[in-house]
Amino acid sequence: MKISAIETTPINVPIDPARATVGGRGAHTESPFLLIEMQTDEGIVGLGEVSCTPLWSGEDQVTAAHFIATILGPLLIGQDPLDRVRLSRLMRATLANNPFTRAGIELALWDIGGKAAGVPVYQLLGGAVRRAIRTKYSVSGVAPDRAAAIATWAVEQGFTAMKVKVGIDPAADLARVRAVRAAVGDDVLLGVDANGGWNPAAAVALLPHLADLNVAFVEQPVPAGDPRWLAHVRNASSLPVVADESLSTGADALALIQAGAADMFSVYVGMGGGLLEAQTIAAIGEAAQVPVTIGSNLELGIAQAAMIHLAVASPGVRPEILPCDIISRFFYTHDIVQEPLPVAGGVAHAIERPGLGVDLDWDAIARCRVE
Repeated sequence: MKISAIETTPINVPIDPARATVGGRGAHTESPFLLIEMQTDEGIVGLGEVSCTPLWSGEDQVTAAHFIATILGPLLIGQDPLDRVRLSRLMRATLANNPFTRAGIELALWDIGGKAAGVPVYQLLGGAVRRAIRTKYSVSGVAPDRAAAIATWAVEQGFTAMKVKVGIDPAADLARVRAVRAAVGDDVLLGVDANGGWNPAAAVALLPHLADLNVAFVEQPVPAGDPRWLAHVRNASSLPVVADESLSTGADALALIQAGAADMFSVYVGMGGGLLEAQTIAAIGEAAQVPVTIGSNLELGIAQAAMIHLAVASPGVRPEILPCDIISRFFYTHDIVQEPLPVAGGVAHAIERPGLGVDLDWDAIARCRVE
């Protein structure tokens, strides 16, 4: 089997205004994506998805489409798509950055591999270690009363865990978390996510007050760049620290462990260039006894399916300790896949169809396609 063509489609998907996210890195009200269809000479088509929100990924639809058309496409056409590891390394050696673009292509390779073998991608990743994945909701960094209303709504959807976006203003952050805790009660697992929005001094000053509210973890309290900043916050507080924006690759995971900078890891399908690197990080976390969760930049159905397969197959992912962010269906009014993913409030389930297990809904795509 050979790759015969790679086609791309740019789309912009609006987020439900009631769910739009505000956090330490700004507002997220619309998500641009580049959809990928990888054709083969045996008629199997692999699907991929590139997250193109520059604020989060540093990439956009124009750069992703350009690199696929001019660099990655010519590199891969004529190659055997079942050689996933070799081709992933070849892409990394050819295109140094743009991991979300490389991840979109790699997802298509996994999809083809699963379809060719007639098995779900989680089987290619090593098989299931769980079939249900606990998930948490992400409460926007809005005014306290509005945040409390969102958290109450999330509980009504079935969520028993959530995190509150902070990192905007310390006083307002504390008021928001206090309002959410009062709204949901003490039985809900509650964390905070600063998206690197605090400086180390502000984080150290604020965390004891959050601990008094029975906050279970703090995600990326300080900016990425120097793991010693995270280590300083971790050593000054009793709250478990989750590394997120600081963690893209296996090398990052090792550096964080060596610096004593994190109690837990949040891993993404896109940030490191695909499932291979994400599973490497999960394995490093398992070896170092650092629990791993799966983070989200509000992926659509293709990448969200990949997140489910990763969580199903990775022993290092520990949703029972830190629930995963497999929650995009609660933020968009519609997706671009035909069948809804097996995701409900508070839980996601294994996908049993071959490959990633999704098919494109072209009517939905037509409504948000960028011409």
